[in-house]
Amino acid sequence: MLFFKTKKPILKETRNEAQDNVDLQIINKMNQEFAISLDLKETLNTALQIIITRLNAQAANIFLINNKTKKFECIASLNQSHLDEYQLNLKDGVMGKAVDQRKCIRVGNVRKDVREIAEFYFDLDNKTNFTTYSVLCAPLIATNDCIGVIHCLNKKTDEKLFIEDDRKLLELLSTPAALAIRNAKMAQEMVDQNKIQKEVEIVGEIQKSLLSSNRKEPFPLAGINIPAKVVSGDFYNFNDLGDGKYGFGVADVSGKGIKSSLLMSKASSLYSCLSKTNFSPAKLLTQLNNEICETISRGMFVTMLIGIYDSNSKQLTLSSAGHEPPIILNENNEFSNFNESGPPLGIIPKTEYKEHTISFNNSSMYIFTDGITEIKNLQGEELGSAGFQNYITKFKDIPNNDRLQKMINNILNSKYIQKDDLTIVVLDS
Repeated sequence: MLFFKTKKPILKETRNEAQDNVDLQIINKMNQEFAISLDLKETLNTALQIIITRLNAQAANIFLINNKTKKFECIASLNQSHLDEYQLNLKDGVMGKAVDQRKCIRVGNVRKDVREIAEFYFDLDNKTNFTTYSVLCAPLIATNDCIGVIHCLNKKTDEKLFIEDDRKLLELLSTPAALAIRNAKMAQEMVDQNKIQKEVEIVGEIQKSLLSSNRKEPFPLAGINIPAKVVSGDFYNFNDLGDGKYGFGVADVSGKGIKSSLLMSKASSLYSCLSKTNFSPAKLLTQLNNEICETISRGMFVTMLIGIYDSNSKQLTLSSAGHEPPIILNENNEFSNFNESGPPLGIIPKTEYKEHTISFNNSSMYIFTDGITEIKNLQGEELGSAGFQNYITKFKDIPNNDRLQKMINNILNSKYIQKDDLTIVVLDS
């Protein structure tokens, strides 16, 4: 039997609540603005306007990477002219460093920086009739792919210099911007390829890009999602938080169709942003619930489970918002469940969720949506929790990436008929 007790969050929050609330409002505004249109130009201009206002910057631009020419191309700019006339090498300036190091970089004072950075901006200033004093540059990373950079120039203060807090803020804001730009870019490319492509198919492709990509062993997490139709109401995400810690979330939106898929996209985008600075599963669920309650349609809700696994201490911290209880298989081939839960997201505003820390050693945990256990065979019999456990036991010794695919294939090949989205995330210790 497993005993659960509440502990303090494993990781300390790095930003105070006031900062979180202000920037959460901005992230939510960005998500709302981006949801209006999949037009690339409109998305880019919206992103720049929000970011330049929040950072109090003199100018900003977005460079995307042209994979064919291997160059930076400026495709949106505010308050700096003529940049669209130039293609820049991927190694040039602070943009090249931001892409190479995959982090937001601040040049406090260009004129005091290293020679190659200073010369790069002096040359660019001469071509664009602009004077650069200080620079912020954040890579645009969506689902582990760097698609370009957001480049901000000169703070509108007497010193004209950005500070470290500005760098942290741009790093935070670049996440929803990257997702929106990538989504709009994908949409534009798909429409160009097939003018009569249905919007629902575009949404389906965008949704797939929001899911985390599986990594090679020995990464402890892997996931799989098989939509019942083109779009899905399920979502999962996992990340390496460093120092042997891993964060993950799995969600299921009520209902089916476009409305559910749009709510899933909002929930997944918010989670992707907030999970970078909030490392308490319970507090993160509380934040998500408050945001979703403000805009959710009547009768809709989201079930979600969030966790953080510490591979050093072999401890697992979990918090659930009405989600299916995950199944845990220990080293003695014994099954158990994590049953503690609060209400689903989007039902009760200002709900304070609880989290529980358990020992997790030489075990595997399967987080799933009800499409797995409620799938039926030709006789109308559900697979159920016991049936799912049989497949877990059957494939438990296979590496996690292959394991999930084989489980799904075997279930579907056993004459079970899929009518709902099938989603599983596995964590191995």
